Amino acid sequence: MLGHIMTSRILLQTTIPPSQDDWSIDRFSLLASLLRDQRDESEQPLFEVTARDRDPLGTNDSVLATLDRTDYDELWLFAVDIGNGLTEADRRGIDAFRARGGGVLIARDHMDLGCSVCDLASIGAAHHFHSHNIDPDAPAVRDDPFTLSISWPNFHSGANGDFQQLDIVEPVHPVLRDPSAAGGSIRFLPSHPHEGAVSAPPGARARVIARSRSKATGAAFNIAVAFESDGDAGRAIAQSTFHHFADYNWDPRVGAPSFVDEPPGDGMLRQAEALAATHRYARNVALWLAKAD
Repeated sequence: MLGHIMTSRILLQTTIPPSQDDWSIDRFSLLASLLRDQRDESEQPLFEVTARDRDPLGTNDSVLATLDRTDYDELWLFAVDIGNGLTEADRRGIDAFRARGGGVLIARDHMDLGCSVCDLASIGAAHHFHSHNIDPDAPAVRDDPFTLSISWPNFHSGANGDFQQLDIVEPVHPVLRDPSAAGGSIRFLPSHPHEGAVSAPPGARARVIARSRSKATGAAFNIAVAFESDGDAGRAIAQSTFHHFADYNWDPRVGAPSFVDEPPGDGMLRQAEALAATHRYARNVALWLAKAD
């Protein structure tokens, strides 16, 4: 029983300026609506959501660079840039935000997409890219054999619009609990043709909480890493791809940027359980980052 909890203020933000033909924040509108609709047992809103893109590239972002001095409780950062999406001041603001106890989710994608997050304290080390913070324990090989313009890491969990089944790492983490599901845990998230690579950094209070398997090669890969609050930083999640939260992956009928040319699936539309699990995961993450689990 949750009872009444304080409304958590969530910032959903991308690392690119507004763009009609890219993964701008407008393409995460279903997530924003879902979080805004969540209520506690007293029918009070659980979350107040602000959704924005970053300020022009080459300038310090007016919100991220001062994030520790705002009244936000959580940052969900969708790193959709090609390496230039965060300035040093932006990273300092995010680090200071976590240092004061703010909750952070960082989601990136394949190859070097989103590599501007690498220099974030602690959580940056959880994200591995093609030419930044390369995973020393993983082979430098292409997993997705279909989109040849994208190299490793690019784990093929299925088509956009379809879903994948998760391998839960015991003990079940709070963000993966679902009493209404068989086995009591979330088993599905949206799939994506080329997910990125995440791991738990040595020495951090962090662990892998969910894995999946490539539908192309059968290779296992990490889906999410959870960082516990350690007195020096708030809770955090490192996610293998922002596509777990994108409108196109929840409902492919809404369309995608013009450079996306892989044919979509329709599994999320056909399987209500997969969409319900995805919604539950987003809600759980928001509650856990707000320390309201």
